[in-house]
Amino acid sequence: MIKSTEEEVRIAVFDLNKTFYNKSSKDEFFKFISAKKPHKVAYYFQMLYYKMLLKMHQIRQTEFKENFFNYLDNLPPDQVKTYAKEFWEQEYPDNFNKEVKDRLDKLKKDGVQIFCATGGLELYVEPLFDLYKIDGFFGTKANYTDGTYLVDGKACKAEEKIARLDEHFKGRKYKIVEAYSDDKEEILDEAEKAWLVKDGELKPYKS
Repeated sequence: MIKSTEEEVRIAVFDLNKTFYNKSSKDEFFKFISAKKPHKVAYYFQMLYYKMLLKMHQIRQTEFKENFFNYLDNLPPDQVKTYAKEFWEQEYPDNFNKEVKDRLDKLKKDGVQIFCATGGLELYVEPLFDLYKIDGFFGTKANYTDGTYLVDGKACKAEEKIARLDEHFKGRKYKIVEAYSDDKEEILDEAEKAWLVKDGELKPYKS
């Protein structure tokens, strides 16, 4: 019997908002867009309404994402990406968690592949990783249709993060050696070493 010589890929996975990035990117990007396009401020109360529905478990994460990002209506993807590039250049690195970054940098040197899995729209998150290079990232996918953004598939939350990793590796074995998030979620349960980030501080996670 011939044994497989394929080695297990060692990876580290981090959430973005309030984990690697100290703030909530969906809220901060809204403020940024509103400064560029003042009429977008009108979406603020609509966003509060959908946040309330989500908190009351009246809508799912995917539906929440789709409605929350209505403020991007009529802004084509290229324009959103241009704004996102400017936004992240303004935020990075000052508003990022230095301890998380230092740990990720060390893991990189040790040959661990680094991935981000976030519920944020890939559309505006992607330009961040021109500034901080990683091996891959997964966010919520969206298609621009008739002037609005519609979520493609599921929001990249909870178990969907594991599904996206499985899809990426296409059957190749991988091991999550470290994971970081501001919330208890499946990605932490799957990791050899997991960290909860609360108020900017790293605390060992116990499932």
